[in-house]
Amino acid sequence: MQRLLLTLSVFALCLPLCAQLATKKSLTLEVAKKIAAAAEVEARKNNWTVVISVVDDGANLVYLEKIDGTQIGSIDIAQMKARTAIRMKRPTKVLEDAVLGGRNTVLKLPDVLPVEGGLPLVVDGQMIGAIGVSGVTSAQDGQIAAAGVKALEGIK
Repeated sequence: MQRLLLTLSVFALCLPLCAQLATKKSLTLEVAKKIAAAAEVEARKNNWTVVISVVDDGANLVYLEKIDGTQIGSIDIAQMKARTAIRMKRPTKVLEDAVLGGRNTVLKLPDVLPVEGGLPLVVDGQMIGAIGVSGVTSAQDGQIAAAGVKALEGIK
């Protein structure tokens, strides 16, 4: 019995030592700026004025850029699109399509903007944040956001 108690005690002491923290990728300001820069190139190529928002995996704002001449309402909308994309772990277009398909209950989800233009940022299968764009049509916002996501392919 003493041997069993001793073994269990040693095992119990080892548990905290054997536990490990998860390894996770995280979005840096430097990477957020590169994502936004790629999105800006796409916007300027098409002469579109937009706001580009990049948030981390906790939906916290990391970087925001407003191209001159963009309406100020797009500041909040771009951030909300990015936050929706990371909180729901999917492109905001998926939610927009659900509403257009008649699933109006999506409109009642808290802090969700079901409008195209928000995309998650994924590296090695891990969501590290999201980009949100607002200022032109939803499809154009989505096109600009996609250019930002594409910039992640070259970053590891």
